[in-house]
Amino acid sequence: MGNRKLLNIELGRVSVQEYKELPESGLVLVLDNIRSAHNVGSAFRTADSFKVDKVYLCGICAVPPSAEIHKSALGAEDSVSWEHSADTMDVVRRLKSEGYTIVSAEQAVDSVMLDAFVPSAEKKYAVIFGNEVAGVAQNVVDASDIVLEIPQYGTKHSLNVSVSIGVILWHFRLNR
Repeated sequence: MGNRKLLNIELGRVSVQEYKELPESGLVLVLDNIRSAHNVGSAFRTADSFKVDKVYLCGICAVPPSAEIHKSALGAEDSVSWEHSADTMDVVRRLKSEGYTIVSAEQAVDSVMLDAFVPSAEKKYAVIFGNEVAGVAQNVVDASDIVLEIPQYGTKHSLNVSVSIGVILWHFRLNR
């Protein structure tokens, strides 16, 4: 039978040093006031999986070192570069000046549905995910070049932020 589960040693994992030496992907995450250390840890782990260049932890946001972050990140907080900033807008302005297209993951008037969005392989993107309750701050949404919305078909129209990060990063990597 060909569906034997792979052993960890068969997965072709790179070391932390090898990860840091991989070519840049042109994709960074900005976490806007994400309070849960478990969500931050999940963001790191997903960022590592999809080779995100850097995670910006903004505002009141859990930061490494943290046992709670490590529990979810499984060490990805060591492989993915990160930086903390007190103000999300400072990071947005800096990334814009560095040529990033600013993308907020949010439900908004005139948002672009994720399944209709095709990211350009030539552009760099900074994708912003917001607070577990309030979402991405309005001033950050206003400063965004694109607002992406994940189509949802049930009664809640609300995904956990770590799930949203996985869905959107997968979309970016699949389409670049």
